[in-house]
Amino acid sequence: MIHEANELEDQRDALLHTALFKQVRPEEADLLLPHLQRRYCVKGDTIFREGDTDHRLYLLETGRVKLIRESSDHRIHLLSIHGRGEVLGEIPVFDPTGGPRTASAIVMTNGTVVSSLERSAIFAWLDEHPRVAIDMLQVMGNRARLNNERITDLVFADVPGRLAKTLIDLAQRFGEPSEDGLVVPHDLTQEEMAQLVGASRETVNKALMEFTQRGWISRKGRTIIIYQPGKLIRRAHQ
Repeated sequence: MIHEANELEDQRDALLHTALFKQVRPEEADLLLPHLQRRYCVKGDTIFREGDTDHRLYLLETGRVKLIRESSDHRIHLLSIHGRGEVLGEIPVFDPTGGPRTASAIVMTNGTVVSSLERSAIFAWLDEHPRVAIDMLQVMGNRARLNNERITDLVFADVPGRLAKTLIDLAQRFGEPSEDGLVVPHDLTQEEMAQLVGASRETVNKALMEFTQRGWISRKGRTIIIYQPGKLIRRAHQ
């Protein structure tokens, strides 16, 4: 019983910390808890696949997940990275046509925990709490704004500027303060980092070397240590 109570408390905490539900009162969240389906994942697990036609929304309780797309010639492109408290796969839930999923979600770290909610459960809950729909619209509007900013950066910003902005974003979401600096364990290959920036691997590596030579960062495997975040912020806005 104690284990079940702790699990329900963890799920409520995870639900209330996601962007879509952070304005929800605990007693309102409790009504959704019986509908949450929890899943424990290891690195490499697939949460959903591009082209799937399910209508589930996923809440990332712990760990890290990447969204990828595959081209017709089977090349893989990294779209984004998501961490604790973020929502995944909401498009088929709120799309009136309920179209297929536009990306695949792949687990990046062992110990990742994901909970899912069926669209029918979400809509029935929203019928009882319509005020929450306004909060959801604001969150989704902000997400659309961020997507527009990324498109603008791809058109107008140079590669070092986009890289600096990517590193700051990763640091804000996954950075861990240390005596040496801000440690950012990104767990990305060189190719994935380049895809996240939207440039070739060679060009991104050149920019990383420049930042290293300037003393702004250092690299240790799939971890970056940021020494001068202010320099990166200024470079991102040039």
